[in-house]
Amino acid sequence: MTTLPIRIALQLQPQHADYAAIRRTVRDAEDAGVDIIFNWDHFYPLYGPPDGKHYECWTMLGAWAEQTSRVEFGALVTCNSYRNPELLADMARTVDNISDGRLILGIGSGWFEKDYDEYGYDFGTAGGRLNDLAAALPRIESRWQKLNPPPTRKIPVLIGGGGERKTLRIVAQHADLWHSFSDADTLRRKSDILAQHCKDIGRDSAEIVRSTGTPDGDPAVIAPPLLDAGATLFTIGLGGPDYDLTKLRRWLAWRDSL
Repeated sequence: MTTLPIRIALQLQPQHADYAAIRRTVRDAEDAGVDIIFNWDHFYPLYGPPDGKHYECWTMLGAWAEQTSRVEFGALVTCNSYRNPELLADMARTVDNISDGRLILGIGSGWFEKDYDEYGYDFGTAGGRLNDLAAALPRIESRWQKLNPPPTRKIPVLIGGGGERKTLRIVAQHADLWHSFSDADTLRRKSDILAQHCKDIGRDSAEIVRSTGTPDGDPAVIAPPLLDAGATLFTIGLGGPDYDLTKLRRWLAWRDSL
C-alpha cells in the first residue's frame, strides 16, 4: 500500500452545458472538498450529440484560476498537437501565476480525429503524435526556465496514456503524475513496466502518482484493488448538461473515512 496521500479529482467535461452550469459545478465541487478539477482538451463532445455545446480548454482554465482558491486544476489532458510547445509553456506559466501555483499540466499525444480535421491539424499517425509529444516536453521544460516571471513552482506534469514502449517511457522521463485509463490488473502490470523504464534512467518510480478513473459502484469495493495496484488519485468523470455530484460526494466520503 502506497504512502502517498489519497486524492479525489473531478473531470468536469465541458460538453452539452451552458457555461453557467460549469462555473456553478466548479464552485460546488471545490466547496465539497475535491482535491483537483480537470476539464479536457477537445473541440467537440466525445459522446451524446456530436455537435452539441462545447467549450475550449485553456480559456476555461484561466477562468478557473480566478474562480477557485484551493483546488489544483488542469486538463485531462491537453492535446500536444494543438499548440506550439513554447506557447503552451507560456500559457501554463501564466495560469500557474494567476492561480498562485495550483495548475497541473496534463498532456497527451492526441487521438480524436474529428478535432484535427475540423480545426486543420495534421492527424498523422499514433506513433508520429507520440514522437511529437516526446519532442515537445523538453521544449516546454526549457521554456519554463526562460520565462519572466517564472512559474511559481515546478509545475506538475500529468501524462495520460498506457502505451508500454513509448508512452510509459515518456512518463518515466517527464511525468509527476500518470493517468492510466485502466483497471486494477492492467494498472499493476503497466505500473511494473513504468517502474522498469524509471529504473533504466535512474529514477524512483514511486515519485510518480498513479491516477485512474472510477467505475460506478461503491468506492469501498472499487477502490481497494486499485489502491493495492498503486493508484492514489481517483478521478470521477462528469458530463453536462446537468452535473450531478452524487458520485463525487460518495468518493469524497470514502476518502474522508480512511
